[in-house]
Amino acid sequence: MVFWALNTLVNALIAKGYNAYGIDASEQGIALARKTNPDRFYLQDLSTGKLPAELAHLDFDTIISTEVIEHLYNPQAFIELCNQVLSAAKGEVIISTPYHGYLKNLMLSIFNKWDSHLGPMWQGGHIKFWSRSTLSQLLIGNGFSVTAFKGCGRIPYMWKSMIIKARLV
Repeated sequence: MVFWALNTLVNALIAKGYNAYGIDASEQGIALARKTNPDRFYLQDLSTGKLPAELAHLDFDTIISTEVIEHLYNPQAFIELCNQVLSAAKGEVIISTPYHGYLKNLMLSIFNKWDSHLGPMWQGGHIKFWSRSTLSQLLIGNGFSVTAFKGCGRIPYMWKSMIIKARLV
C-alpha cells in the first residue's frame, strides 16, 4: 500500500518533467515499480545511513517521505541522512505521517479507542506517533527550519495525517 503510493508519486513527478527517484525497503515493491521505470527505483535499507550506491553520486534538492517515519526504529538517523543528502543544495524535506496531537489523543483515550487505533497485532505497523510539535522538534534539532504544516483528512486537530515541509538551514 505505501509502496504503491511511492510508485504512483514518482511516476507522476517523472511525467511532469521532474528528475525523480523512488526508494523502498520492499524488494517486491521495487520489482513492480521497475516494470514501469527500471532506472528510477532502488531497494533501500535506511539502517545503513546512506543511499543506494546507484544514487549516492546524485545531488538532490528535495526528499519526499510519505508515511514512512512512523515505522522507523531510529527516525533520528533518517533525518540525519536527509540532512547529509541535501546539504549541498540546502534542500528541503516534505514528510507525511499520521497525526497525533493532544486533542486527537485525548479523544482516543476518552472513547477507549487506542487498541483499535494502534492495531498492535499489525506486523510492521506504526511504532512512533508524531505530533506537529514532536516532528518539528526532530527536524529543527537536525538543522532544518520548518516552513509549512498542513493537517489532512477529518476535522481540524483530529486529522488523519499531517504534512510538514522543512528547509535545511
